[in-house]
Amino acid sequence: MGGLNTVLLNSASALQVYDQVFNVIENNVTNANTPGYVRQDQTLVAGEFDPAAGIYEGVSAGPLQSARSPYLDQAVRNQTEQLGSAQQQASDLSQVQPLFDTSGQNGVPGALTSFFDAFSQLSVSPNDQPSRQNVITAAQNVAQQFNQNAAGIEQTASNVDTETTYTVNTINSLATQIASINQQIGTTPDASQNAGLDAQLNSALDQLSQYVNYTSIKNSNGTYNIYAGGQTPLVLDQQAFAISVNTSGAQTVVTDSNGKDITSELQNNGGSLGSELQTKNVTLPGYLSTLNTVAQTFADTVNQQLSEGLDSTGNPPTVNLFQYNAAQGAAFTLSVTNITPAQIAAASAGAPGGNGNALAVAAIANQPVLNGATITQAYGNLGAQVGQDIATAQQEQTAQQSLVDQAQQTRASATGVSLNTEAAELIQFQQSYQAVGQLVATLNNLTQTVIDMVQGT
Repeated sequence: MGGLNTVLLNSASALQVYDQVFNVIENNVTNANTPGYVRQDQTLVAGEFDPAAGIYEGVSAGPLQSARSPYLDQAVRNQTEQLGSAQQQASDLSQVQPLFDTSGQNGVPGALTSFFDAFSQLSVSPNDQPSRQNVITAAQNVAQQFNQNAAGIEQTASNVDTETTYTVNTINSLATQIASINQQIGTTPDASQNAGLDAQLNSALDQLSQYVNYTSIKNSNGTYNIYAGGQTPLVLDQQAFAISVNTSGAQTVVTDSNGKDITSELQNNGGSLGSELQTKNVTLPGYLSTLNTVAQTFADTVNQQLSEGLDSTGNPPTVNLFQYNAAQGAAFTLSVTNITPAQIAAASAGAPGGNGNALAVAAIANQPVLNGATITQAYGNLGAQVGQDIATAQQEQTAQQSLVDQAQQTRASATGVSLNTEAAELIQFQQSYQAVGQLVATLNNLTQTVIDMVQGT
């Protein structure tokens, strides 16, 4: 009877272990599509078997085993950081592209062509008042086109500021969420066995990688410390440290929880925040600086040439055609003065009433006045640079999306839940469960038979 009792006890224990296995399988299937969840396996531990000593222990449940792979998780997050940066850059720069018409028909190129054509027309009838007015009108159009370009770049910068504020708020929100999960892990018995907390934590870490480059360090108690840019604490165990952003100045500044400037640690360093800082602080100011140079060179060159001629009265001009505020930016402030048609210096010095100076201004269209390029070519080079930057960002976005997809697929195949695998394991353990159940039933019948025999005697 002692042997039968041992077998019955071991069989009952096995049935309980299989129940735990079924619970794990059910949990895997239920959470197959839960963000951050990885496959869990119930390990089985064989008991000691020593007939000589009368030890006949059966199977018992071992620790719950997670398929989590820190290496594969980090691979996904590294690629996600770069994708977040490329996506943000492509999105931000696409706002600038429509400002630069490189066909030569519209925008600044078209206005420049019309301006120089107006002076060519004036050279045909240098004393014609409508032709002189057309020159002023064409000059106003050029100024307006430069103004619109500069305003468009500044509006893009303002849009990036709004996006940066949202990104920083999202980073802080995720940091708070991670700190809260850390707190639960730190206060939950056997937290390492809690697949739900593990999924929440790693889902938050995946999301964070889209917005900022960071380094994560796992503590002995299962919690994580998070450092933005590898240096600035975002989360230390159960405490979150908020970062701040200041967009009021020409340069966007990000500070840590103590007010220290950490912009250089994050700028162009992965994640959408790194891209936003690079676009606002470097890329857009570069475009605007070049645009200001083109506008200023154009205005100065035309003003200088006109200053060498004679107006309709035969006198040197006393009023420039263009004016601007260099401190505020030539492109943004370029405008036409209160010059009158009669004050346009169409004649060359020494030839009053002629068209020599009008021809000279028209000829500026083909003169390499800016680093070996004409005004139109210099503007076209800027437009080409914008186009190239956007194309590069879009290509990077496409490439990074492919790398993210690949990293996610690799991780999913290694650590994700396969419904086919879970179904196979379910069938396997069902069969084992049924076999043990049949054994218990057989032992029960055998025990009853023995009892009946004993009572019969």
